[in-house]
Amino acid sequence: MDAITSRSNPKVKLARSLHERKARQQSGQYIIEGVFHIGAALDAGAAVALVLHCPSLLRGEFAQTLPGRLQQAGVEVLEVSADVMASLSEKDNPQGIIAVAQQHTTPLAVLSPQAEAVFLAAVAPQDPGNLGTLLRTLDAVGGNGLLLLEGGTDPWHPQAVRAGMGAHFSIPIMQASFADFATWAAAQGVSVYGSSAKATLDYRKVAYKPPCALLLGSEREGLSPEQLAACQQVVSLPMRGRVTSLNLSVAAGIWLYQVLG
Repeated sequence: MDAITSRSNPKVKLARSLHERKARQQSGQYIIEGVFHIGAALDAGAAVALVLHCPSLLRGEFAQTLPGRLQQAGVEVLEVSADVMASLSEKDNPQGIIAVAQQHTTPLAVLSPQAEAVFLAAVAPQDPGNLGTLLRTLDAVGGNGLLLLEGGTDPWHPQAVRAGMGAHFSIPIMQASFADFATWAAAQGVSVYGSSAKATLDYRKVAYKPPCALLLGSEREGLSPEQLAACQQVVSLPMRGRVTSLNLSVAAGIWLYQVLG
């Protein structure tokens, strides 16, 4: 089959549309860009539906053999021109391959935590790069899932997927209201530990008892009084310099390694 050269091709338009949140919500699909990320999706058995690639842009044996491996796995693989690939990529120097995959959010109602489970819960995170880094850190430390509460940025945003470095394919993602989360945690015996800059309890001084969830407030407002009241304990990360807070994903990483490291 000849390479697709038209930016108006229906499959190309589908992939391009998934840069927009509305299209991702309506279709239940998202895009994965880059050799490493698509290779990780293939290895994890993610639901990849379509791959568009430009052979002249693929560098190295792994990249060049990846389309064939995907095709053998039953994925629709189509060749496109360099111009079409440039129209699909958010990068200045695209790696020559983009995939369309199915989102796989886990319903909170069906989540039954293991006795040693540690979850990270974030209230309305706003930055997709931070969200992807939360997933990547959870994977690195051996966490059990990310609970996204009260909306916020889309976990399937292309920037979030890139920052996740493959963790989207291995870490369960749940989306819920805070009220539903609190009800679930109480019913499942999940202890909730909150984080607040105003807390006086050092995060290193707590004997964390899994199953538990580490609760982070929104980047701008922190945890509300209602959310703080749902926590068994509220801790702080000491600020020794002039800054008053840490980046969300940095704070999460420090805290997770204290609990699981």
